[in-house]
Amino acid sequence: MSRVAIVIVTYNSAREIGLCLDALRGLEAEIVVVDNGSTDGTQEEVRRRETRLIANEKNLGFAAGVNQGVRASTAPLLLLINPDAVLVRGLEALEGEFQDPRVGAAGGMLTDSAGHPQTGFMARNLPTPTALIFEVLGINALLPGNRVNWHYRCLGMDPVTPSLVEQPAGAFLMFPRSVWERLGGFDERFFPVWFEDVDFCMRIKQAGLHVRYNPAAVAEHTGGHSVGVLPVGVRELYWYGSLLKYAAKHYLPTAFLSVCGAVSLGAFFRALREFPRHGLNAVEIYGAVCGLAFGHLLHGRKGNH
Repeated sequence: MSRVAIVIVTYNSAREIGLCLDALRGLEAEIVVVDNGSTDGTQEEVRRRETRLIANEKNLGFAAGVNQGVRASTAPLLLLINPDAVLVRGLEALEGEFQDPRVGAAGGMLTDSAGHPQTGFMARNLPTPTALIFEVLGINALLPGNRVNWHYRCLGMDPVTPSLVEQPAGAFLMFPRSVWERLGGFDERFFPVWFEDVDFCMRIKQAGLHVRYNPAAVAEHTGGHSVGVLPVGVRELYWYGSLLKYAAKHYLPTAFLSVCGAVSLGAFFRALREFPRHGLNAVEIYGAVCGLAFGHLLHGRKGNH
């Protein structure tokens, strides 16, 4: 039996999945692709490479796709890798992290096409309420060197040194099946995407387990291919919706209230900024974001416990 099962969740990934699968050829690992109703030829690319495919008729979301892939495999270790990530080396380095039973997950180095580490993305600290408030108010974008953002995005980390981290990117993440079972899998309420990997790592921490970063494992990562094709308004609603679900689930009431208020305030200023270019469409989009925040204020915490 293989020691590692590799789970890849796809959604309109025809341009990326071929390179991803080709890089995995020859590995002693189970490979399962879960496709969320792609219409662009993704499934044909997977079948052409004679790789196991679970073809969903519609988009069930990333978290549900991960859970499907885990259930369909048998190996004791699971590696999530995005279809736009190409494994370069080091699968065995991630495997080695789990010789320590206290390790609940491990991630490796993600690089761009030039080989530069994707610092700020490949490993982060779990977001504090202040970090999310700074994020939705645009402070982190305007002042990326502020102390809150520096800590949140691990901007001071040495990318070539193994270390303890809190949240490696779900684009390149390994964890034991036993941990997935103990935590009840990925939370499928984070639909269709965003914050499900953050939530999973938070629950690993709450379980008293460690998360490791090992730069000996490397994957080249493009990023954002599936969400990049979404209409702007839909993308905004998905991102803010998942952020609010995370805050409702993990923050105390006062902090949760502050995040909701910051989302509404940030959406108001974004609507003003975008109005000259997008007119009433900007008002409609960010008005809907404000509606999400107020809806979570009324029902969010109750619905997430």
